[in-house]
Amino acid sequence: MLKKIAHFIAQQKLLEKDKKYIVALSGGADSVCLLLVLQKLGYDIEAAHCNFKLRGTEADRDEQFCIELCKKHDIKIHLAHFDTNFYAISHKISIEMAARELRYSYFENLRRDICADAVCVAHHQNDCVETVILNLIRGTGIQGLAGIQPRRDNIIRPLLCVSRDEIECFLKEEGQEYMTDSTNLDDLYVRNKIRLNIIPMMEKINPAAVQNIMKTAIRVNEANMVFDHSIEEASSRVSELSDDILVIDIPKLKSELSSEYTLFYILKNYGFNPDQIEAIAAHIDAPTGTVYLSDTHQLLFDRGRIIVTELEENTISLKIPETGNYVIGEDRVLKIDTKIIDDTFEISKACDTATLNADKVRFPLLLRNVKSGDRFVPFGMKGSKLVSDYLTDKHYSLNEKQKKLVVEDAEGRIIWLVGERTDNRFRIDADTKKALIITLTDK
Repeated sequence: MLKKIAHFIAQQKLLEKDKKYIVALSGGADSVCLLLVLQKLGYDIEAAHCNFKLRGTEADRDEQFCIELCKKHDIKIHLAHFDTNFYAISHKISIEMAARELRYSYFENLRRDICADAVCVAHHQNDCVETVILNLIRGTGIQGLAGIQPRRDNIIRPLLCVSRDEIECFLKEEGQEYMTDSTNLDDLYVRNKIRLNIIPMMEKINPAAVQNIMKTAIRVNEANMVFDHSIEEASSRVSELSDDILVIDIPKLKSELSSEYTLFYILKNYGFNPDQIEAIAAHIDAPTGTVYLSDTHQLLFDRGRIIVTELEENTISLKIPETGNYVIGEDRVLKIDTKIIDDTFEISKACDTATLNADKVRFPLLLRNVKSGDRFVPFGMKGSKLVSDYLTDKHYSLNEKQKKLVVEDAEGRIIWLVGERTDNRFRIDADTKKALIITLTDK
C-alpha cells in the first residue's frame, strides 16, 4: 500500500519532502488513512478538521476523535467551526455547496497562514468513479469523463491510486479505528445513491467495474491533453480577445473540424452552460442582433461575428437637476456649466464636450443609455435621424451602440449623443446669449 502510493506521488510529482502540507482530516476512513500514510512516508504534515455543526453530537464526536488521533501521532491539528445552515440560507445555496465553499475557503486561508505548499484531500478511486458516473448522469463533455484529477491548483489527492477496499484493509492491518459519518449511509443524496446502489449493481455485472472505469478515466485524461491542445489552437484561429471583448469569426468557426466543441471550449470560460452553447451552435447563422446572456456576460451576433462582453453592473440613468459636477460610477464625472457668450468665447471641438444654446435647454436633464427608437437632429442637418442609424453609419457594432449614452432635456429631446454629435436644434447661433457646456471626463 505504501509503495503503491509513494510511486503514484512520484509519478504525478505531487509532493516534496522539504515542503509542508495540510491534511484535510474528517475522521473517516479515507482521511485517517491519508494522514497515517503521509506520516509514514516522511512528509511534513499538519491536520485540519472542520466541524460544520450539522450532525449534533456525532460531529463533536468526530472532532474529538481527530484531536486524539493527532495527539497520538504527534501531528499538529487546526480546528474550524462553521454555522453551515446560516451560510447556506444567506447565500441561497444547498447545504452541500455551503459546506464545500466553507471548507475549501478555510483550507486556502490556513495554507497561506502556515506557509504550507498545498492541501491534501483523501479522494480515492471509488470517489473518482462516482464523479464520472455523476457527470454522465448530469451531462458532460469529455473533461467530465476524466473524473477527479490528482492535482488542481493547491489541492492534492495522493490516494487516487487506491480503492476504498484497499484503504479499509490498510487501516485494519494497522489496527486503526475511524469514524463513520451516518449521512454517508443515507441514499438521500445523489452521490450516495451512486455509491450505495448503482456501483454495487455494476459490480454484480463485473466485479472489476470500479477498476475498469478508473482505467478508462485515466485514458480519457491522457486523450484530453491531446484534445485540449488541438482545441486551443482552433480557438486561437477563430477568436480574438482585445480590451476584454471577445470576437469570434463565424465563417472561420464553421470551417473547423468540430465547430461546436471549439465554441464550447471558448464560451465555457464566460459563464455559458452546455445547454446554452448547444443552442448557440445550433443557431450559428442567427440574425444580427440576436443576444444570449450568461450570469456574467452577453453574447451578441453581429454581421458574421459573435461578440462577447462582460455585463455592465448598472444601467446608467442619472437625473441632473441643475448645473454642477456629477460623479458617474467610480471613474467618470459629468460637468455642467453655463457661460456668457462674448468676443472671447469659443466653441469646444473636443468630442467629450457639448456646447449648446442654454436658453433652449430645459432642466432637469437625464444622462442615460441609448434605447430603441431614440431620434435626434445631428448637428448640421435639418431632419431627424434614428440614433441607431447614425451609429450604424459610423460603423459601430451593436455592442458598441449599447454602450453609447445620450443627454436629454426635460421635454425628452436628445440634446447630445455623448462623444459623437450635439442636436442641431440646440446649436449656438448669432442670437445666442448664454452657452450650456456639458463635459463627460474621467476623474
